[in-house]
Amino acid sequence: MNTPLRRVGLAMMVMVLLLLANATYVQVIKADDYRKNPLNSRVLLDEYSRERGQLIAADGTPIAGVTKTDDKLEYLRTYTNGPMYAPITGYYSTRYGPAGLERAENDLLNGSDDRLFTRRLASLITGRDPKGGNLQLSVDPRAQQAAWDGLQGLTGSAVALDPSTGAILAMVNSPAYDPSPLASHDVAEQKAAYDQYNTDPGDPMLNRAISSTQPPGSTFKLVVAAAALAEGKNKDTTYTGAPEITLPGTNTGLTNYNSTTCGNGTTATMEQALEKSCNTYFAELAGDLGAEKLRAQAAKFGIDDTDTQIPLTVVGSTLGEMADDAAVYQSGLGQRDVALTPMHNAVVAATIANGGVRMKPRLISKVLDPDLGVIDEIDPEEVTEAMEPEHAAELRDMMIKSENNTGGEGRLSGVQIASKTGTAEHGAEPQKVNPHAWYVAFAPADKPTIAVAVLVEDGGNRGLGATGGKVAAPIGRAIIGAFLGGG
Repeated sequence: MNTPLRRVGLAMMVMVLLLLANATYVQVIKADDYRKNPLNSRVLLDEYSRERGQLIAADGTPIAGVTKTDDKLEYLRTYTNGPMYAPITGYYSTRYGPAGLERAENDLLNGSDDRLFTRRLASLITGRDPKGGNLQLSVDPRAQQAAWDGLQGLTGSAVALDPSTGAILAMVNSPAYDPSPLASHDVAEQKAAYDQYNTDPGDPMLNRAISSTQPPGSTFKLVVAAAALAEGKNKDTTYTGAPEITLPGTNTGLTNYNSTTCGNGTTATMEQALEKSCNTYFAELAGDLGAEKLRAQAAKFGIDDTDTQIPLTVVGSTLGEMADDAAVYQSGLGQRDVALTPMHNAVVAATIANGGVRMKPRLISKVLDPDLGVIDEIDPEEVTEAMEPEHAAELRDMMIKSENNTGGEGRLSGVQIASKTGTAEHGAEPQKVNPHAWYVAFAPADKPTIAVAVLVEDGGNRGLGATGGKVAAPIGRAIIGAFLGGG
């Protein structure tokens, strides 16, 4: 009889210990996660009883704020020019939780961040209503508006950076969505908007600037040129200028745009090849450098980073496997398996503009308390020296010649731009699909204060003859002009 009783007692003891362990796990270990879960209704009511902090543009313009309501959720999140800033702000929803900066900086905005402890304590003592902290962003409304205007009716993205600090001056997607209905206190309205956005074939909620990679086309020749300069080559280094070559180990031909020649038709210099965007030259150059040197240079530009936080997460770009010589040749043109986000392509341009020093891109410039007093200023962060300064200057000068040779509208009077265009094939049958159009640039070329990357997917539906110069360059120039005061 004692044995069965001991077994029952032992089983009950184990169950009690398991219950205690579970209670400890839920109430101690996971307590903070559950408390911060935006779907926790108690947390939700508590958060909405406090005035949520603002997201403020670089010039002080609020782009996300709140209004007082008379329902049980006391404050309603509001967005100024919601679709234009959606890739940055994200949304704040009772049904779907937060996204974008609303999610990345939720603790600061809702007032629970440790940096606001003194303020919370003071509010408790004085009886004042608690408030969230505010964030001043680096986004310049002029550049943001120009990018937004330029991309209307198109599918694509634009990113602008301050080369010397990494500050993000603009980040726009098209098509876009309006976060305001998702912030509604009407759950049915939220659901209707969310369902509409997610069934839209244009995928407006995809943050193309940081979450989508596309073949960069000839803009990748900047990376190839940087790798070549690091190996002792220069603007006068010659390779083929022929209109067509055969990929090594295959019977497949690779041609220049419209089968044009470069240089003297037999050979060309790097300067001539970058100016005219000669595919055969850069394919041969890439093949001479080899996969590992291309990959090493790309890594210096941050192309293989998978943990870039701005503080939104930027997906990793890639060069692919480059398993054979033919793949290396094609990769040298930004084709094959090479795929970049607009953010990473903007970083490449900004790094060259900054004398070869890569800065970490960032959206936040200041953390502010509820009364807009400065709690913290976000200092620029240098990541690495991707190029020697003299090599960056040499590549800049070649990019100036490229810009002078680039067509398209929107040239800026009195502003020297350094740029590179790209016309990228994509899809299973690229000859039958409109190419993507790219433009990366910085200005003023001698003392750059802005670097841009513009991607127009499918060439803006301008047909198989669409190019980066015709489609993307006018948008990039407009962003530069607006930021420098010419727009």
